[in-house]
Amino acid sequence: MNNAVKIAALVVLTASAIAAWGQSAATAADFPPFQQWVGAVVSGDAASLKAMYSADPAAQIRVKSVMHDVDADTGFWLGLKSPTMKVEIIRLVVRPTRAGVIFRATVQPGTPNAQPFNVTADQGWTKQGEQWRIAYVERNDDPKLDHPANMKKDIYPASADAHAEIKEAEQKSAKEHKRLLLVFGANWCFDCHVLDLAFQRPELAPVIAANYEVVHVDIGPDGKKNADVAKQFDVSFDKGVPVVAVVEADGKVVVSENNGEFEDARQLTPQFLAEFLNKWKLEH
Repeated sequence: MNNAVKIAALVVLTASAIAAWGQSAATAADFPPFQQWVGAVVSGDAASLKAMYSADPAAQIRVKSVMHDVDADTGFWLGLKSPTMKVEIIRLVVRPTRAGVIFRATVQPGTPNAQPFNVTADQGWTKQGEQWRIAYVERNDDPKLDHPANMKKDIYPASADAHAEIKEAEQKSAKEHKRLLLVFGANWCFDCHVLDLAFQRPELAPVIAANYEVVHVDIGPDGKKNADVAKQFDVSFDKGVPVVAVVEADGKVVVSENNGEFEDARQLTPQFLAEFLNKWKLEH
């Protein structure tokens, strides 16, 4: 991931509105290939849609941590037969030969009695010759956690002193009989924003407030910032971020989740988070 972020406006796309989108929303000017992809989905143009995916090397498609082929992704979108699709771009990064789009779509399937549902997807595009093609997709169908409308929140301020914040949290935890909840991540990390938003849910926020002092530890743009803090608390970024560690008030590590348990936060459920928080809280 990269921290050069462009946030786009909310747009509603229908088969008749594709052309108008380019006139009314800055996203089309930023990255027209995505506009063309949405147009192919809504119009049901199977040939054009499949041609937008890389064939050599083959595009990598992941849905809820399971790998699929291109036909599975195109088949999913075309199978919706959706006459309208509301698309909200969460993050857009465009470089000369690479681009990344994270978006949320509210879909009304065009099949009898079907209910609208949400899809969140992360598309990585690569320029092959003069053509842009999708190189990878990570898709989450009907996510159980809310996803942020944008990534503007400064969860990990660059000026924050992690050592000082942890020391202060340890002192407060000792007085209030709590543990520390260390969340390692960065502002450029979409799943870090998803997890932060989840911790504000009405069923989770009181559990955190009563049992934990939360400290966000910034890993920086290259993943190397606060490396000494990560080492101190047995945290590894090998499986990605966010990484969560629970620590006693005296600094002793209770648990460090280093196996990617939180890295794909967009796939988690409120139940999973509630179980984790209740499992590792101190008994009062």
